[in-house]
Amino acid sequence: MMRQVSLGWHGPSVSEVCFGSLAISPLQGRVSLAEGVKVLRYALEQGIDWIDTAEIYDNYSQIAQALQHHPEVKLVSKSYSVTAQEMSASIEKARRELNRDVIDFFLLHEQESALTLKGHQGAWEELRKAKGDGRVKYIGISTHAVDAVKAGALLPDIDVIHPIINHQGLGIIDGTLEEMLAAIRFASELGIGIYAMKIFGGGHLAAHPQEALDFIRSIPWIQAMALGMSSVEEVDFNLKYLAGQEISEELRQSVTYRERKLYIADWCQGCGRCCEACPQSALSLEEVVGGGMVQAVVEAGQCVLCGYCGRVCPHFCLKIV
Repeated sequence: MMRQVSLGWHGPSVSEVCFGSLAISPLQGRVSLAEGVKVLRYALEQGIDWIDTAEIYDNYSQIAQALQHHPEVKLVSKSYSVTAQEMSASIEKARRELNRDVIDFFLLHEQESALTLKGHQGAWEELRKAKGDGRVKYIGISTHAVDAVKAGALLPDIDVIHPIINHQGLGIIDGTLEEMLAAIRFASELGIGIYAMKIFGGGHLAAHPQEALDFIRSIPWIQAMALGMSSVEEVDFNLKYLAGQEISEELRQSVTYRERKLYIADWCQGCGRCCEACPQSALSLEEVVGGGMVQAVVEAGQCVLCGYCGRVCPHFCLKIV
């Protein structure tokens, strides 16, 4: 039986591990639709009882297929909506495509600061309304920023925050690991549920998964973690390790993480859309030597391999390999 946790003072009881579905979504393209469904169903059979997705992941139909025999599983979705009208449409899209009358959690996606939250006030008010009329049970934000955790903790009716956190502080866009931990503690002490994202740093820390998992487990203000998994072996390794079970050398070797990177094809036209979409500011435009044009380049140390850039490229130049 997987360890159950209470997500904040007023949140539900959930498994310590949330299935992060970005890893099986078309946005990352690691596995086929059918393979992703297989992995997700396997994870649910092992006791994971909630799934993290987002409108941008474009995998609602994949999740709905996996959930055909698991109506008890809770769902988290997220949206970049700014206005109340946009948020209402996002909620309805999730309800319709996930075949759920009620979405368990709905979050403002990738908030950056108090100013960003202010700009999304209309969407937040619609989330509060949806919580009041029963379309959504719990509301919150996801973020890669210290300031957004601190400001988000003061939002009216907020239930949950989904921050980036890992033992090297990779991916935090506006501060240090220590500052993020202090912000998480502040939010948690207000009774807000905290579940961590990118604990493997987008793959940069995946060569030593035990250290990454142990770090999150050691933080008393974090109740749960979303883990992106794209194979049955990854599910087995993570859940066995967290349960304190013996891990065979064969299983350990099967999840030895190969280095992944963002590939930018040489036909890049230098439009800059990827740079605007990158939450980590890992992409920039540089002049091609002797070419008289610019192309996108990536700072590998800043990239967390989310794949958001590939979604906006009009020429399909970017992919994670």
